[in-house]
Amino acid sequence: IHVAGKRARWRASRMSGSGETWQGRQQGMQGKEAVEQLLAAADVRLDGERPWDMRVSDERVYARILAEGSLGAGEAYMDGWWDCRQLDELFARLLRSRIHERVRPWPVIWHSLVARFLNRQRGRRAWDVGRRHYDIGDDLYERMLDRRMIYSCGFWDGARNLDEAQERKLQLVFDKLALAPGQRVLDIGCGWGGAARYAAEHYGVVVTGVTVSEHQAERARALCADWPVEILLCDYRELPTRIERPFDAAYSIGMFEHVGHHNYERYMRVVRECLTDSGLFLLHTIGNDRPATTADPWVERYIFPNSMLPSASQLAPAFERYFVLEDWQNFGADYDRTLMAWYRRCRDSRDVLGRHYDQRFQRMWSYYLLSSAGAFRARSNQLWQLVLSPSGLKDGYRRSQREARFAAAPPGGAAGDLPG
Repeated sequence: IHVAGKRARWRASRMSGSGETWQGRQQGMQGKEAVEQLLAAADVRLDGERPWDMRVSDERVYARILAEGSLGAGEAYMDGWWDCRQLDELFARLLRSRIHERVRPWPVIWHSLVARFLNRQRGRRAWDVGRRHYDIGDDLYERMLDRRMIYSCGFWDGARNLDEAQERKLQLVFDKLALAPGQRVLDIGCGWGGAARYAAEHYGVVVTGVTVSEHQAERARALCADWPVEILLCDYRELPTRIERPFDAAYSIGMFEHVGHHNYERYMRVVRECLTDSGLFLLHTIGNDRPATTADPWVERYIFPNSMLPSASQLAPAFERYFVLEDWQNFGADYDRTLMAWYRRCRDSRDVLGRHYDQRFQRMWSYYLLSSAGAFRARSNQLWQLVLSPSGLKDGYRRSQREARFAAAPPGGAAGDLPG
């Protein structure tokens, strides 16, 4: 496979869009055989009839995959060089068989080395994800997300649809924190303000939300205008100098993935500085099944710049100096269902979204959602909720008691009327 990959890279450098030499076609066949061998380990066939089989429309795809790995595969899909009727299941099979560990082209290795030694989530780069992902267009997110525009994993226990799953998740978060009326609460990575408003409306708390997205901050302020919610446009590292006194509780939903392994310990230190001695912190984050120092190269380039997923072995050393771990829950399988719901909503709005997003963008977005769903289905990605306390709760923490109140209640019973 290694030899075939080297030959395939040579072939890719010699090809043009209009044709190829006899030698190029021969080397292409060797590249095809190498890709076929890789796919066979995941029970995936080239040009097969099953929904998860890969159907090739441009023979150059083999050289591109062998030369560039996941980046080349993703870009080739965006360019229409290959297709698959059920991308989510294709990726679930590929990731279960860990094929990605057998294809490590030089661009991937270089990307990993750069991320290992450079802190790519500090300074101006910390704001990149806001500009390049969250600010691309509210019309897309309005069509894709639930009515509160919660852009993170829903909790599907007892939920019948996406709106209910996201409300269940918010109830789960705030019940774990045992929020009480009048408390001051910090929301790190507040998005469009849906969670902050829900906490203020249904738990009677005063919320300060933080985001690095100018557009999210503007929309969150409008959404929460009638509630005791303040929205700060700043990096989390600025918080100790921006707040007047510590908070009674804090939570972070779907933001830690942008922190970066160089900054995990500092993030935890900042949160601790923002909490009272008796305050609880809930961290809701995607987790990786193995330590990593960089994101997938395709995800890094097209979806989430400067992002990476933490592993358990990276998280624990970061918080153990500042917090006692009270609870650690994993409901990663629910993210598969959430992502598929987002995909279906985008698919059903394709005609409307097509007015502002071209076909290549829509293929890119579908690839992002479906490949992510496959990663959670394969259980290579997890969804964690950690409850942390500064010194440990005297009588211990009982999650089942926190969940009991809403577990027996019908979904939507406490929902307010929101536009969406």
